Amino acid sequence: MTQRKHGDVILDVKDISLSFGGVNALTGVSFDVCEHEIRAIIGPNGAGKSSMLNCINGVYHPQQGTITFRGKTFSNMNSRQVAEMGIARTFQNLALFKGMSVVDNIMTGRNLQMRSNLFLQALRIGPAQREETQQRQFVEHIIDFLEIQPYRKTPVGRMPYGLQKRVDLGRALAMEPQVLLLDEPMAGMNVEEKQDMSRFILDVNDEFGTTIVLIEHDMSVVMDLSDRVVVLDYGKKIGDGTPGEVRANPDVISAYLGTSH
Repeated sequence: MTQRKHGDVILDVKDISLSFGGVNALTGVSFDVCEHEIRAIIGPNGAGKSSMLNCINGVYHPQQGTITFRGKTFSNMNSRQVAEMGIARTFQNLALFKGMSVVDNIMTGRNLQMRSNLFLQALRIGPAQREETQQRQFVEHIIDFLEIQPYRKTPVGRMPYGLQKRVDLGRALAMEPQVLLLDEPMAGMNVEEKQDMSRFILDVNDEFGTTIVLIEHDMSVVMDLSDRVVVLDYGKKIGDGTPGEVRANPDVISAYLGTSH
């Protein structure tokens, strides 16, 4: 894989601890993400990977530690506030409106960009109509980029699972994020669908310049896509480095990769 040129640290996670009723989901986890990087978070089930993404995008508020985005440390922010800062998220379980078309699902990602009030948007008059036309042009660009033009008007619930995942990625891209959090984007996919999604992730990183934080169980995907990998086990960080360094780490081999690898 060609080495990508990275910028400065855009996201800095320091000493994050999170617990639920005395059960520790994360304990003192620290790592950083550089601009234009693809940064993977791996670990066994229950390692705390999704909990970490939930802390970054404001779903959970950790009891300890700080998260700094572009030099600004934030705490107790909700998901919308984090999105407004420039961090978007896809979900392991698809967060799509199954009865709505592809176009309308991706349009929901443009809500943060809309300046007209809801009343004018509903009436589609004056500035609101012009604004919606502009937003739809942006959405059409994403649809072309993700190669889902034939499904533009199709209700998402009628589409194959792999294409629904692509629509979920499109909805997140519509927010024009600086950092995109991907929670198991390959889950449930066949080999061909995984290859397609891997290509789109690389293209998003390259063409949009989007920094990506990726949770994924498929180790071949992680090793092929990632610039650096952080490894969690029972809520603690046990490894951090390039794919090669992580692959050779005895703690990671013991906890996650297993002897079969």
